[in-house]
Amino acid sequence: MMLLRQALGSNASRFDVDLLPECPSTNALLLERAAEGAPSGSVLVAERQTAGRGRRGRVWVSSPKDSLTFSLLWRWRKNTPLAGLSLAVGLALHRALHGLGARDLGLKWPNDLLYCGANGAAKLAGILIELASDARGIASVIGIGINLNAPQVPEQATAGLQDCCAEMPDRDTLLAALLTELARHLDLFASVGFAALRADWQLRNVWQDKHVRLLDDESIIEGICRGVDDDGALLLATTAGLQRFWTGDVSLRAGEA
Repeated sequence: MMLLRQALGSNASRFDVDLLPECPSTNALLLERAAEGAPSGSVLVAERQTAGRGRRGRVWVSSPKDSLTFSLLWRWRKNTPLAGLSLAVGLALHRALHGLGARDLGLKWPNDLLYCGANGAAKLAGILIELASDARGIASVIGIGINLNAPQVPEQATAGLQDCCAEMPDRDTLLAALLTELARHLDLFASVGFAALRADWQLRNVWQDKHVRLLDDESIIEGICRGVDDDGALLLATTAGLQRFWTGDVSLRAGEA
């Protein structure tokens, strides 16, 4: 833990990091601690999660040597608009990993970080944000899972940080870089919202101006991805015109590159 504090430098005082050898879900446990009054900046890191969760009820594979999984509690004033928060978090991850030497990274709406290598785009990291309200305002628990080595996941292309880094950072350096960028982006988000980050997110959007398919509640919508609006909603140019979407899974249409 001392090495982590040294790596965090002047940001060390902003975080209270708890390292657990194992837990069912860092998000679930940190939500419980938030309800008990845990402060903003509380962090839970698990060497292994036995019930890690991804978006839309998916399972996140987690093991000590192959992944870094943690959750960050960040508190907001009541009535703070949080639209686009997952995109701001994704941008923070992208910048942190790029700063550590990772290359060929891209962002996928609404909460994935991809490695765009010679074999196509593959999932490198995922984000799961859960919210709760109390007398102090809004508590957001930001769950992050980063593959260090690519896991074997049925019907999903995956990548590990080793695939895009010439030299792998140690875990303390990696976590410190991620927390530092998260604090910077969350501070900016709190003051000006996602709109100020939108242009930077668009530059890293892997499907920008490409023909994609959106699966939403078992319906499929096709269109040209035009990125996102100031609130973080997905913009698709369809035969019915430009449409906004808040939920769904985006994929590149077969035959597109």
